[in-house]
Amino acid sequence: MVVRMDSPAPPIKVENWLRGQPLTSFQPGKVYIVEFWATWCGPCVKAMPHLVRLQEEYRDRGLEVVGVAANEEGPTLDEARTKLDAWLTKKFSNLNYRIGFDYTGNMNKLWMDPSFSVGIPTSFVVDRDGYIAFIGLPTQLDDVLPKILNGSWRTSDEAKAADTERIAEGERTTREMTRKRALTEPIFAKLTPAMKAEDWANALSAVEEAVAVMPDDVNFRVLHAGLLLHRMRDMRNGLPVMRQLVRDAIGKKSEPWMAGAMRQLFDPANDNSDFPPAERFAMGKELSEHILALNPPQRGDGSKFLSYGAVAQYYYESGNKGRAIELVEVALKSLDGPEPIPDELKQHFMSLLVQALANYKGEKACYGALSATPQDEVSERVKAQAPEEKT
Repeated sequence: MVVRMDSPAPPIKVENWLRGQPLTSFQPGKVYIVEFWATWCGPCVKAMPHLVRLQEEYRDRGLEVVGVAANEEGPTLDEARTKLDAWLTKKFSNLNYRIGFDYTGNMNKLWMDPSFSVGIPTSFVVDRDGYIAFIGLPTQLDDVLPKILNGSWRTSDEAKAADTERIAEGERTTREMTRKRALTEPIFAKLTPAMKAEDWANALSAVEEAVAVMPDDVNFRVLHAGLLLHRMRDMRNGLPVMRQLVRDAIGKKSEPWMAGAMRQLFDPANDNSDFPPAERFAMGKELSEHILALNPPQRGDGSKFLSYGAVAQYYYESGNKGRAIELVEVALKSLDGPEPIPDELKQHFMSLLVQALANYKGEKACYGALSATPQDEVSERVKAQAPEEKT
């Protein structure tokens, strides 16, 4: 049965209520926002202060916000719940709305799947009669919620048109995800054990199968180049693959694609001694210029930590140490930008960037509580891979 606007609200079935009193049923006369979210989802975390404000603003008009954490990751229920509880205490100690925790998947089966909702955050609004009045992004609530509260939204042509469009888009996305899953599952069944066993020939075979059917999947394209260049050290076949990756990344004007290509060329963990230096640095120069044009250092927004590390390494190896240090410092600041970043991901990038900063400065470097000292062996290897005439 499809869950859509005008459907009776499904029940709330969660294992635990980590914040607020348990909600056993939707009370007539009240309006509920049921928000599906997760701690690892940046847009979800970004929406939480907005939900806090809505709860405060409309509480006297009968609004109740209910957060449903139905996608938390953890090896066991207890570990996932404990981790979520600690996260809430650290990040939102004064949260003013309920948080329910579901590890079984019941809430997704009852709400998300039958409504063709394929990503989080997703907001469901239950009106005063217990019916679904809205399904969509929390960013849409400022416009829609006042109309739901005064009873004019669910019967409007605007609402009906929006819901019809949402379902059509959800069906298209679901079909595409099903198609992609059918393609990738047999590939990963071969790729994952091959990567774990360091069986690069079979890993390459699986990746080439993936690239053949999904040439626009950036992860497979980057892995394809990495296997050939850095695992198998096959320059004859790897260089054409790398050249095409760079061309496509620039043609798409995509920072994630260009960052993936840059990491193959200028990740200090890679040994590029077999790569023709002049061509490697020419690729690095072109990619760096495009990345900095798309996401310039002076612009305050943007997740610069994703791409600036490899760009900084290019400048460092090119002999422009000052520029390299500047870009790493900008990347570190972007970790504390307005867009929430999962803690583990933040620590991972911070560690890499602080280490790069220490290597570039040739002395101990610190950022917050994290410190690093120069890695002499990395610096020596980098010097050996640099071209004779630095650009």
